[in-house]
Amino acid sequence: MRSPGAASGAAGIPGPAGPRGPKLHATRRQELGRSFQDGGEHYDRVRPGYPLDSLNWILPDGATAAADLGAGTGKFTALLVGHGLEVAAVDPSTDMLEQLRKAYPRVNALEGTAEATGLADSAFDVVSVAQAWHWCEPLAASTEIARILRPHGVLGLVWNQLDTAVPWVHRLSRIMHAGDVHKPGFRPVIGPEFEGLESHLTLWQDTLSPEDIMELTKSRSYYLRANEATRAKVMGNLEWYLYDHLGHTPGETVQVPYMTQTWRAFKIHPATPR
Repeated sequence: MRSPGAASGAAGIPGPAGPRGPKLHATRRQELGRSFQDGGEHYDRVRPGYPLDSLNWILPDGATAAADLGAGTGKFTALLVGHGLEVAAVDPSTDMLEQLRKAYPRVNALEGTAEATGLADSAFDVVSVAQAWHWCEPLAASTEIARILRPHGVLGLVWNQLDTAVPWVHRLSRIMHAGDVHKPGFRPVIGPEFEGLESHLTLWQDTLSPEDIMELTKSRSYYLRANEATRAKVMGNLEWYLYDHLGHTPGETVQVPYMTQTWRAFKIHPATPR
């Protein structure tokens, strides 16, 4: 799922008030995000989906409507649709939304960002941001999300992360220059409109071939921004690691361990004036 401000990428990118300052961080996000403006079909084909457990954990009882921000091609949107919810999907990329509309024509898909969704006030029970919160300005996005949530609505932040506790996956992530790896100390920044921030981990495996893993690498911001020589080096290292070092064969089934980290927080309902 792509971003409300740009696209998917590293879950561990520091917040907007990181050590090098908010302006530099915002500029960096924009530079990385441009890498994802095209290639929606490729992204949809190679990026993993999300475990149902993640949705079940953030979904409030009796929910009927959801907004998926940074929806991209609809990886997390698919779970919301499958649950029978009325869904609005927002993303800044026309190319990504084109893929989403093809797959889910009944979803209200529109261009926008997490900071300016264009959605109605108090219209949703849950707002999801999957693989994308690190591309947002979290305080501005929190204010906007609180506006479109109903009282006591839920904000769900989701990251698919390679499970680098598994040694071969740790080395794979370094060769791929993958940023979406689990960082135990990570805690997302959210605005004062929300309370009760807590997290949930889901361990699962994605079934890929070695060729799929190489295509997955080509969907990442590091590869997309690299020159041809760097790209060739990454692919060469991957081929050596997957085929020569690990001994896989073309077309073989490889179970790639993932850890999906899901965060939820609840909209604070203002006290009724006396």
